[in-house]
Amino acid sequence: MSLGDDTLLCNYPKCRAKLSGFAWVTSCSHVFCDQHGSGEFSRSPAICPACSTALSGKLDIVRTELSPCEEYKAMVLAGLRPDIVLDISSRALAFWSYQVHQERMYQEYSLSRADTQLKQMEKVLNQQNQSREIELTAMRGEIASLKKVMEEYKRKYSEVSERLMERNRQYQKLQGLYDSLRLRNMVVGAGERETPLL
Repeated sequence: MSLGDDTLLCNYPKCRAKLSGFAWVTSCSHVFCDQHGSGEFSRSPAICPACSTALSGKLDIVRTELSPCEEYKAMVLAGLRPDIVLDISSRALAFWSYQVHQERMYQEYSLSRADTQLKQMEKVLNQQNQSREIELTAMRGEIASLKKVMEEYKRKYSEVSERLMERNRQYQKLQGLYDSLRLRNMVVGAGERETPLL
């Protein structure tokens, strides 16, 4: 909000609604929407919700119309001396200036808080990234180790397969010799049975 803005914001904590219609103005330079002002200032003694100032004076709290009609504006200061009119105007501008200053402080505080939260989030994100990088490095190492183990198993499997094939070849060779010998023995045996005795 700047001096050029035509809308004040409610000073009630966590409200900050744009004011329109009627508003409650306090002698401690705070302003509240009609909803919160009506609720807070109906109690006795009245306490400012923004700064906790006791508002016991007759004009410490004023309910004012923010967009008065032309007739009201024409008459409200009519008949007053110029110095009184200027004094009233000066106080009204001081009130507005205070509201602008408070809003600027609030925005700076909000920005600082958001910046702090952002830095904390960046820190957490960096820590998470570092943690993930460590985990990723460990996983890469584990994958490399498993690949070595797998290559070793492949090598052993290849050796065992070759030995098995060699055994099969030997077995087939022996089986062939065995079959040849058996066939020969069968032929020899049959020949002996057919030879007549002298």
